[in-house]
Amino acid sequence: MRFFIAILIFSVTLIASTLQLATSTNPSRLNPLLATDSSSSEIAGFIFNGLLKYDIDSKDIICDLADKFYFSDEKTLVFELKKGVQWQDGAEFSAEDVLFTYKVLISDNIASPYSSDFRFVKDVIVLDKYKLKVIYTKPYFKALEIWMMGILPKHILKDEKNLMNSKFNTNPIGTGPYKLSKLEYSKNIELIAFDNYFEGKAKIDKISFNVIADPMTRFMMLKSLQLDLGSIDPMQYERQLNNEFFKKFNTYEKISRAYTYLGFNMRLEKFKNPKIRRALSLAIDRQELVDILFFKHAKVCSGPFLPGTKAFNSDIKVPKQDIKKAKQLLKEAGYDEEHPFSFEIVTSNSNSVRPYAAQILQYQLKKVGVIVTLRVMEWQAFLNMVVFPKKFDSVLLGWGLSPTPDPYAIWHKDGDKPGGFNFIGYNNKKVNKLIEESQGIVDRDILYGKFRKIFKLIVEDNPYLFLYIPNSITAVNKDIKNVKEGMNGIWYDYIKWEKQ
Repeated sequence: MRFFIAILIFSVTLIASTLQLATSTNPSRLNPLLATDSSSSEIAGFIFNGLLKYDIDSKDIICDLADKFYFSDEKTLVFELKKGVQWQDGAEFSAEDVLFTYKVLISDNIASPYSSDFRFVKDVIVLDKYKLKVIYTKPYFKALEIWMMGILPKHILKDEKNLMNSKFNTNPIGTGPYKLSKLEYSKNIELIAFDNYFEGKAKIDKISFNVIADPMTRFMMLKSLQLDLGSIDPMQYERQLNNEFFKKFNTYEKISRAYTYLGFNMRLEKFKNPKIRRALSLAIDRQELVDILFFKHAKVCSGPFLPGTKAFNSDIKVPKQDIKKAKQLLKEAGYDEEHPFSFEIVTSNSNSVRPYAAQILQYQLKKVGVIVTLRVMEWQAFLNMVVFPKKFDSVLLGWGLSPTPDPYAIWHKDGDKPGGFNFIGYNNKKVNKLIEESQGIVDRDILYGKFRKIFKLIVEDNPYLFLYIPNSITAVNKDIKNVKEGMNGIWYDYIKWEKQ
């Protein structure tokens, strides 16, 4: 009998499925309110749920933890919650958890860039265990989207004095389809399927994140099937893959929802002169960047909002390189060959392309007499020593692009605060006013008209040099079944994936 049980256990172990993934950096905090880096937010997304989410094509907002939602008037949003949803420790999810999460977000006990999304919430009132209402101070264009934020468990955190440094951030408990089972920094992070997930247990038993900083190592592991899924850059796709690879992997390609930019520290005197920023913009050849780095797998970025959406301003054209005009502007600002303008570009090695992009920018800017020095750093050091303390001349970084953008966090002066996303210190009175006006507009045609004006003003101001939007190329092991592609990529229905 013991031998039979041992064989049975061994058989179960054999058929347990694991999805092998990679992440470039260690997650900093696996807490949805504090997960600002890509690794943390990606992993936290498997562990936590919001009340709402986008559908597969990001066209409609649908229920997640909510069972129903509706506006009783233009300033009051009512949520009826799913019943029987469990936290991963077995406790029941309720409206009290939603209220608690809101109170944490607006408290002085955390520094979260997501707090600003809730600035027009006047009150959250629990009506019963499974029902609550949100009262806004005025109509708010993001009244629904903000409730995609992951919800925290009140019963675990209600007595927590310092959430920023809480053990919860590395030992999270959510309502999501996967729960954390192992966290080995710089090595391995494992998630296991939550048996009692309210949409049904995920069909793949385990997700294993291999922490691999080097992009070439990640690529080689993908090719050798040590990873089931991974991103492929255009150079790899065009030059380093053969037919054998495509027999093993399906590939999915589409314009990514992210752009790369060169952002200037607007607090520094050297970047306060608009002639300098315009000269730097005219000195670079964005199309050359795209051609060298991406072949045909990217497009030049013309501004801060997603192409193809109503917020995008198609009237704004990408600046063409103009060496003569750039030199003239630099001269008018007091710089020439004897007194050259100089600055440093800092970026991270977590993105395989950006260090090369920095080198190309350095070469292009040299043509107008600008001296550029480069610094490439590990991701966490880059965030903690450069970005958040605002100790930089310029940063080469990227932002995600949303179908419904909110320019407030990045482009309004209020975002220039500890933990805020306006870390370049941008402050344009016209932009601030338009952003403030847009917050209370629920008519989408009027709203997007404001956004197009914001788009134009920001591009003309050159606080960022908008560079490129790469295509997203994802390779998925053909052993992974039931993968469906939508506007949001391939992850929409991942709990139904199976690994054969």
